Parts: sequence; C-alpha cells; structure tokens
Amino acid sequence: MSTPLPERPNTVSGLNAKREELLRYRKQLHAEIRKVTCDIDHLEAAARLFTDGASFTGFKPYVVHHRARKGTVKRFILGMLREAQGPLTSAEITEAWLDKRGFSPNDETRVVMRKRVGAALISLRNQGVARNEGVRDGLKGWVRV
Repeated sequence: MSTPLPERPNTVSGLNAKREELLRYRKQLHAEIRKVTCDIDHLEAAARLFTDGASFTGFKPYVVHHRARKGTVKRFILGMLREAQGPLTSAEITEAWLDKRGFSPNDETRVVMRKRVGAALISLRNQGVARNEGVRDGLKGWVRV
C-alpha cells in the first residue's frame, strides 16, 4: 500500500522553509548569548581588580543567570561519554561544558559547575545510563553503560 501524497505540497514546503529559518535564527541567538556571556565575564574580571574577591558579589548572579535549560547538561554529558575513548572525570566534562558555553569563569564558579556536572553524573548513574570506572587525578572516571 502506497502512502498518499499531501494535498498541498507547497504548504509542507513552506513549513519546512520556515522551520529552517527559525533554526538559523536560534543558532544566531545562541552565538549572541555566548558573546554576551564572555562580555559579562570580562566585566566581572575587571571589577575583581578593584575588589578583594570576597566582597565581590558578581559570582552568584553569574551562576544563576547562565543556568542551562532542563536536560541540557545531561544530554551534553551523554554525548561526551559516547564519544570518549575511555573514562572521563567530572573536571574534564566541566571544562568541556564551560568551553562549549563560552564561559571563562573564576575558580569559584568552576567548582560550582563541577558540582552540577557531578550531580548530573550521579543522576545518570542512578538511571543506569552511566557508571564509575577507575580513578584519575583523585576523581572518579565515568563511562556510558
């Protein structure tokens, strides 16, 4: 049995064209977000030159404002584990995530992000999708099941 052809091929073609247009627009917006994120990083670094670090309050908004959409970190981690030749540590995954997002964070932010990646890894382990394998540089290695 053959599949009937759509009655309005121009409509389907138009919808596909609009979808492609929106995908390009979304890609441009993501690039702009990365640029603005880098600009924020630079402003915070300049502000740190004039403060003693402990009194600088830019850290918490930085972490909150650059929160990833739900499921994005887990998808990123699974992709990294899938492509990896061996076990990856949470620090390696965190650095790749920060690089992908265009961040150049300070050490405090890096620690917070590594904790978030670690929490996602534990969640993936509890779901039976990832497991620990070995230790490197004092950190657990992770692989995809």
